[in-house]
Amino acid sequence: MSAYDDILGALPVDDIAGRVGASPDDVRQAAAAVVPALLGGLDANAQGGGAGSLLDALGQHDPGLLAGGADLAQLDEQDGAAIAGHIFGDRQDDVAARLGESPLTGQGVGGALVRKLIPILAPMVLSWLAGRVLGGSRGGSTGGSAGTPAPSPSLPGGGSSGGGPGSLEDMLKDVLGSATGGAAQGGSSGKAPSSGGLDAGSIIGDVLGGILGGGRR
Repeated sequence: MSAYDDILGALPVDDIAGRVGASPDDVRQAAAAVVPALLGGLDANAQGGGAGSLLDALGQHDPGLLAGGADLAQLDEQDGAAIAGHIFGDRQDDVAARLGESPLTGQGVGGALVRKLIPILAPMVLSWLAGRVLGGSRGGSTGGSAGTPAPSPSLPGGGSSGGGPGSLEDMLKDVLGSATGGAAQGGSSGKAPSSGGLDAGSIIGDVLGGILGGGRR
């Protein structure tokens, strides 16, 4: 199962639809574009020198949030807005407009819906990533062995969050690179897995590469 399928499958779509005032089908379609964009932006940040800051952020997110399906009541949209601001900077409206366009979302769900979904989905994406990097994810080989959480990057003395081989920063880059297929760095030629019938590589490479120039630190 791809990272996109893992995250999208845990979404409480009906609850989200009720919160944003859209149909479940439109939420699914828009989320299938937003999730790759968020992962691609995080990958660009990590590969571009922001891995340490991202690890600090992961330590503040519950790695089990998506287990058994995410609970919308546990999500902090202000946190999500801050995450999106770090990833997309002052180009959030541009990103949302591009993601809301046809054919990226097939039906052209519109940038307004995408803009509402970004702060809801961003904490879910970080929680998924925390599970993979810090918490020993289900079905993955990263994190601690036998489901034991890997050391927190905020713990002093261990040096585990440094940038060398085998460090948490290195693990973070590997997880994000695998999730995105390297498309955030490789442009539209990246071969990210498809998501909900969409070309995730196109979403990551074309949208982020064209608007953000490869991502922010």
